[in-house]
Formats: sequence, C-alpha cells, structure tokens
Amino acid sequence: MKHGAFAILPLASGAALYGFAFGLLAAQVGFPWWGVGLMSAAVHAGSSQIVAVEQFANTSAVLGAALAGAALNLRYIGIVASLSEVLDGLSWRIKLLAIHITGDENWALTMSERARSRDIGPSFLIGSGLVMISVWTVSTTAGAFAGAVLPDLERFGLGFAFTAAFIAMARGLWRGRSSALPWIVAFGVAIVVVQLGAPKAYAVVGGALSGLLASHTIRRTGKVAA
Repeated sequence: MKHGAFAILPLASGAALYGFAFGLLAAQVGFPWWGVGLMSAAVHAGSSQIVAVEQFANTSAVLGAALAGAALNLRYIGIVASLSEVLDGLSWRIKLLAIHITGDENWALTMSERARSRDIGPSFLIGSGLVMISVWTVSTTAGAFAGAVLPDLERFGLGFAFTAAFIAMARGLWRGRSSALPWIVAFGVAIVVVQLGAPKAYAVVGGALSGLLASHTIRRTGKVAA
C-alpha cells in the first residue's frame, strides 16, 4: 500500500488545487462546508461533482444535478470491469472499498504500473486510492470553509475554475484518435439537446449516453471485423 500511496502524490497534489477551487465555488453557490465534504467522501468523483454543483447553481434542480453527475460517472462501469483481474480473490467488503476509492487518477496509475509489472495489485490500487480520496475530501472541505467567508469570487473570474477543472480532467480521459468519434457524437448530441431548449442536465445525460453507445458500437464492430 505504501508504494501506491507515495506514487500517487504528484497527481494528488494537482487534485488538491482544483479540489480547493471547487470547494470555494460550491460554498459560494450555497453549499455548506459539511455538505461539500460529505459529497466528496461519498461521491468521490471530481468531474461529476463539478457538473452537479454547477447545474444546481444554475437551476436549483436537485434531480437534474444528480442526473448530470450520474451520467458522467457511467464511465466507471468500464473502469470497474477493467479491475476484475486486479481485485480477484478479495472479499466483497474489500472489493467495495477498492471500487469506491478508485478514481481516474489512481486507476490510470495502477493500470500503467501493472502493464510494467504484474506484481502491482490491489494493495497499490487501495493505497493510492486512500490518498486520493483523503486529499480530495480535505481540499474541497477547506475550499468550502474559505469560500463561506471570502467575497464573491465571480468578480475575479474564478467562476471559470469549474470549466477549467473539467477540461483538465476530460483531457486526462483522452485516449487518442480512436476515441475521437464517441467524443464528437457526445458533443453533437449535447449541443442539439441544448438547442432544443431542454435543461442542461439532460444535455449532459444525452451526450454521455450517446458517446457510450458510439464507443460500444465501434468496439463491437471492430471485434466482428476481426
């Protein structure tokens, strides 16, 4: 576990920065500091939290915010599936813990290290995951504390931190030209939904589902052709 905990520290440092920014702005749109901390510990998914809070700030629609966040978390179905070999042999309790603390950063690092050495296993994933969820929860909570007492940060242009953090995380999910078509499909569907006047949350849900469908179709077509 120590190996994973130390290996993830550079990525955790970056997550702490946009986690603090997220906490600042979440507090200023009405979220209490304890609510931000609880969300970070229970959800532990930066991109979906950012979208959910932004959606709630714009519309105050709890269901729409939850749907938008859940749509972005659909990618974890594939992430968890890719960890089946890593988690093989563990008890259900440990598996559930490992799945909950798995995020984009420690999953990518674990799979990258495992490709180099088959000795990398669940202890690396859990160690790195515990560091990431701890850093994310503490940084977002600290940001919320600060955001509750600071002046309106929108005046300083810090509202763009939501978008900037999301772009940074989305960039980390880019896997090259092979993933271009699903992204284009998702982007196109989202724009169409917005143009039709539907709530933005539905644009996120529609875009995410259509992107996943496009990705599944491409992979299935490739297997059939092979």
